[in-house]
Amino acid sequence: MSNSNRGKKIVGGLLLAAGLLFSAKQQAQAQESPMEEDFFKIMRVSSPEGTLLEVGGLTVLPNGNLGVSTRRGDIFIVENPTSARPYFRKFASGLHEVLGLAYKDGALYAAQRGELTKLTDTDNDGKADEFETVYAWPLSGNYHEYSFGPKIAPDGSFFVSANLGFPDPWWHAKSLVPMRGWIMRITEDGKMEPWATGMRSPAGLGMVDGELFYAENQGDWVGSGGIWHVKKGAFTVHPAGLRWADRADSPVNMRQEQVFAKIDKREEFDASGQPVKPENKQNGDFVTMHQMKKEFPGLQTPAVWLPHGILGISNSEIVAIPEGNFGPFGGQLLVGDQGQSKIMRIALEKVNDEYQGVAFDFRSGFQSGVLRMAWAPDGSLFVGETNRGWGSAGEANEGLQRLVWNSKVPFEMRTVKAMPDGFEIEFTKPVDRKSAEDLASYGVDSYTYKYHAVYGSPPVNMEKLPVKGVKVSEDGMKARLVVDNLREGYIHVVRLDGVRAKDNYYQLVHPVGYYTLNNIPQGQKLSLSEASTRNSAVQAQKSAAKPASKARAKAVTTAKVAPAKAVAARQEALDYEKDIKPLLAKNTCTACHNPDKKQVGPAFREVAKRNYTNQQIVELIHEPKPENWPDYATPMPPMPQVPKDEALKIAAWINSLK
Repeated sequence: MSNSNRGKKIVGGLLLAAGLLFSAKQQAQAQESPMEEDFFKIMRVSSPEGTLLEVGGLTVLPNGNLGVSTRRGDIFIVENPTSARPYFRKFASGLHEVLGLAYKDGALYAAQRGELTKLTDTDNDGKADEFETVYAWPLSGNYHEYSFGPKIAPDGSFFVSANLGFPDPWWHAKSLVPMRGWIMRITEDGKMEPWATGMRSPAGLGMVDGELFYAENQGDWVGSGGIWHVKKGAFTVHPAGLRWADRADSPVNMRQEQVFAKIDKREEFDASGQPVKPENKQNGDFVTMHQMKKEFPGLQTPAVWLPHGILGISNSEIVAIPEGNFGPFGGQLLVGDQGQSKIMRIALEKVNDEYQGVAFDFRSGFQSGVLRMAWAPDGSLFVGETNRGWGSAGEANEGLQRLVWNSKVPFEMRTVKAMPDGFEIEFTKPVDRKSAEDLASYGVDSYTYKYHAVYGSPPVNMEKLPVKGVKVSEDGMKARLVVDNLREGYIHVVRLDGVRAKDNYYQLVHPVGYYTLNNIPQGQKLSLSEASTRNSAVQAQKSAAKPASKARAKAVTTAKVAPAKAVAARQEALDYEKDIKPLLAKNTCTACHNPDKKQVGPAFREVAKRNYTNQQIVELIHEPKPENWPDYATPMPPMPQVPKDEALKIAAWINSLK
């Protein structure tokens, strides 16, 4: 072998070794941040060809079989539902949009649009042959008068919720007939007790330790989705149901007039007398639900807000995680979302006898909108799906899937609890102490929503809160944050982007939690002398504040000589994950838009094909023209609250997709 060939071999070997080392480093970095799917697998439940499972209700029977009701009026019993070959048996058909199913004492109970029905198989042939109306409630015929439930209370009674109607004009939901916008308690012998009102579209009921909760969707009077603890006699959020609060059997003391005396009901008309959809007043005065509650103690504010466009856009079923299921999250709650086809996780606590707590993303990627959930005997979670009536992420219009945990514990915030001077964060695994004792690893913001007769609300009164200190427990499982300017009635966004796991330096799977602070607890505050106040970001800023004079002069010259190139370079430097995705989430763009797929609105890539300039996109964000997109049934609302500099970044990124 010649010397030159030997040299080439050596160089080639060195390059190969370097390449392998680089590849190993890349793989290590790729493995640094496991994702949801590395712990929770979505599995398909096979259904017979031609079966349309627009799932409206799920219930697991004592023998492990699964009851499934559909929006098309069918009820199936699925035998061996966790096996590779489940068997679907039609139990009943011809019902009216069954949006809830429960099992009790050998019978199924279904919430049809206008009644709670008991279905029994008296001759044991596998099909219902006895249909009994337990209780019926009025209907006006409006398309939006869905009914949900039942959920079984500890005393054996049933809770059912009823949607408001959307008459013309649709933007002011109404209670057109009694009990619309209410939750009803119904006994097995057919007696109905009005329980609470203020519901708009209460698609998800849940029993948690014997207490009733429900999930609400953004809409008029509802700034964002959330979950409410529903005490008897409560008024939650929407005033339409108060129309029936003076009934002799009503436990609710609030009246519509009390709300409208404080907040304009925004029934507006144009010059020709036609109704006009009210929009957000960017610079107008407003009140929040927390402020209203001080005047009206009967008003029940959310236990946990689910920020619209971030933690779903049409929240649904609430289920408690049984101890032993899904590892460290036993005892917490899962909440589905139809629009974003995903599930969120919630950890509650009681402060001053009122529920509050933190919400996290949990698992996305379902094939259609998540409407119903039920636990299988093996600890997996059945997920029933539909997207009718509201577009959803995913490739299908319906479906039945199963979420399975692989017994590996993800590195997550297990919970966040309120402290008198901040928050205590508990982890599922020990943290790396150096990263966790660095204040640069944390960030806390707070904001709230308007309480007004407008569809949804932008985040308002946003404020960045100083993180003054952190104390990490000896075992690395907890971090106590000292945070200034805590605000009752506000969502506190707790970010842990810099915290790493002790064993493998992993990032958190979900580094952001959304804590609804209804009450600041009393108790001992943490002295900063006990906490770490080290902040690597501040130290880096001090070091960077002393640039060389030549470098400064060169930067100034470059900016003067080639401003266009500098602007182009800044645009090219925009990173989707770091720069754009947070802006899309903050401004709720992802509530309706996906980069590549049609959702409620067009994909961003489709918008890019229209060849709008950046400035035109900004103008269309602030003042949309729905007539430009006639194939989309849901018009985009004006969003003047999106700051122009942020809108320009979003526009530049959209146009980069051409």
